[in-house]
Amino acid sequence: MASLEFTLAQLAQLLGATLEGPADRRVSTLAKIEEAGPAAVAFLANPAYEPHIYTTQAGAVLVRTDFVPSKPTQAALLRVADPYSAFTKLLELADQYVNASLLGQEQPSYLAPGVTLPADAYLGAFAYVGPGAQLGAGVKIYPHAYIGAGVSVGPGTVIYAGAKVYHGVQIGARCIIHAGAVVGADGFGHAPQPDGSYRKIPQLGTVVLQDDVEVGANTVIDRATLGQTLVQQGVKLDNLIQIGHNATIGKHTVMAAQVGIAGSVQVGANSMFGGQAGVAGHMKLPDGLKVGAQAGIGNNIPAGVDTIIGSPAIDYKSYFRAYTVFRRLPDLDRRLDALEKRLKREAD
Repeated sequence: MASLEFTLAQLAQLLGATLEGPADRRVSTLAKIEEAGPAAVAFLANPAYEPHIYTTQAGAVLVRTDFVPSKPTQAALLRVADPYSAFTKLLELADQYVNASLLGQEQPSYLAPGVTLPADAYLGAFAYVGPGAQLGAGVKIYPHAYIGAGVSVGPGTVIYAGAKVYHGVQIGARCIIHAGAVVGADGFGHAPQPDGSYRKIPQLGTVVLQDDVEVGANTVIDRATLGQTLVQQGVKLDNLIQIGHNATIGKHTVMAAQVGIAGSVQVGANSMFGGQAGVAGHMKLPDGLKVGAQAGIGNNIPAGVDTIIGSPAIDYKSYFRAYTVFRRLPDLDRRLDALEKRLKREAD
């Protein structure tokens, strides 16, 4: 919680919690229940961690409304409907506090003539903001970030150190772009030539990130050849992800690290992708699809299919039926070999 400090009474009011413990006790940080000190708030959401609540040094622990301790606890209890969500709210508050403390333009940095840095915004040292860029209220641009010409950045968006946003990209409100991410690099378009070489196809489109999108460290979202690569509201992308040109990622979709989405793919809303899953170009995927780790999708997935796995990816029930047979193949091979030898002996 950085240097934020609350009494437990104030914290209970903030979270709508029922307090069991001293109202005037002060806390100023957040910690895991097994590592917390007297000034920390921890949480207990998983019953497997219950033994820690009887030994923790935490000043207070968020617990479920119906939690019944089997032993006395030194920590005060803050009873809430969902401890994990309440703890997340405190993490958000701490993060906002850290970012709110960053204001103004550090030097050396470059702000193109005519570009306005709002009074509550931040531009870190060695950052670059190109001509025609538009920066919304409360924007935070960390050191060594690059914001190209004509980029628009919505209110409350945070762009971390070393991130690169190419020209003309549109970023919505409350987005987070982590260190090393690249938004708006050229799509991978090259036309084969008669002599076996490739001619680059100019990429003249853009990238649009709608509100509340998070882009992980070293993730790359390519600009469209024409039109836009679109990442819709609430999408969360982990580190080291590739989104190809002209792709559309449906709202509130989440993707784990090293997912690869080829050009012109349409991913439905509220989808979930495990790590290292890949989708071939021009595929169309339905809303609510769950994609297993390392799945390879080379065909359109019809509506009604909710979970796929494997490469080439198939629905998970078919996959596990096939996998059961696959595991038996060595034994089946030995039995077949023995049967062939017996038949050969009988034939002789």
